[in-house]
Amino acid sequence: MSSNHPVAFFEVTSPDAPRAQAFYRDLFGWSIEVDDEGYGLVDTGAGEDGVSGGIGPAEAPEQAGVTVYVRTPDLEGTLARARDLGSTVHLEPMELPGGYGRIAVVGDPDGNPVGLWA
Repeated sequence: MSSNHPVAFFEVTSPDAPRAQAFYRDLFGWSIEVDDEGYGLVDTGAGEDGVSGGIGPAEAPEQAGVTVYVRTPDLEGTLARARDLGSTVHLEPMELPGGYGRIAVVGDPDGNPVGLWA
């Protein structure tokens, strides 16, 4: 069974982003390009079809963690379906800078964040 909702991106946030970036770089050999704001885009070396990610600062210590972003062709429809399933919306739809699409973040039944990316 194929899906039009593949995992597309992961994000790790940390109160100490440089420490987290060094950990993942040194553990897995990932290439991490850090911008002026301390956010690092990750190349896992998996090629064009591989999942990429980012490692950056958490706005507050309790916001540290990992979010998996899933591609969806219909952000509003998927967000509505998540709400129908009892999900809490953590981030309403927003445009990504640079024309990279739109995202939203919902909570799974245990409150874990799940990113939606269109």
